[in-house]
Amino acid sequence: MENAQVWIDKGIDFITEYGPKVIGAILIYMIGSWIIKKLAGVLKKVMAKGSYDESLQRFLLNLVTWGLKIFLIITVISTLGVETTSLAAVIAAAGLAVGLALQGSLSNFAGGVLIMIFKPYKIGDLIEGQGVLGVVKEIEIFTTKLVSPENKLIIVPNGAMANGNIVNYTAEGKIRVDTVIGVGYNEDIKKTKEVLMNVLTSNELVLKDPAPSVNVMELADSSVNFAVRPFCKPEHYWDVYFATYEDCKLALDKAGIEIPYPHSVEIHKEA
Repeated sequence: MENAQVWIDKGIDFITEYGPKVIGAILIYMIGSWIIKKLAGVLKKVMAKGSYDESLQRFLLNLVTWGLKIFLIITVISTLGVETTSLAAVIAAAGLAVGLALQGSLSNFAGGVLIMIFKPYKIGDLIEGQGVLGVVKEIEIFTTKLVSPENKLIIVPNGAMANGNIVNYTAEGKIRVDTVIGVGYNEDIKKTKEVLMNVLTSNELVLKDPAPSVNVMELADSSVNFAVRPFCKPEHYWDVYFATYEDCKLALDKAGIEIPYPHSVEIHKEA
């Protein structure tokens, strides 16, 4: 009977000492989980309204959710009376080691997040960056995939893209096509400009606003060079580029305007 009474007393003492802590820990966990769920829902709605990339939404949501859950678990353990200083130190050390090991990847991740938030370009844009030109095919967390004019897949790290210069040819909705056409010095400049301008205005893909332009650009060694500059939509760039050269050649030939080219003259000596 005495042994039983001792065990009962110990049980009562245990419940008296740890019961409130356990109940408090359970309540903190339940309330904390409810708050985390609500915060995750609010964050999801905010990102949806901000039109963030879907992959970024999922990643940020998971990152914030797991961060809050880890904080909640540490709080619950602390409520039970367990010393959490050592646990926090271990977590910090592990985080530092992982950060050093993945330094390059973390840089690319940070660059991907910045690109998805500030959107210097989007899928379908024609851009130039890190010495490459192409249409954006896919924006991932760590890399951006481009398709070059030669239909080659180019994969560029997001860290380099976010920290370098980016030229977005699509962002303004129109792009200027720069071409140079040379004619002989004996040709009439005014007539040549009219012929070249007619080529541009007759092309349906060339925009009327801004208006195309034809101007004398250079007095070269063997030709008068004209800057022929139509504007078009970015997706029509190459169509207008190639058509301008071809149509200008045909129009100049029809108008009898010479396009100079290197040629040799044979000299006959009398016997």
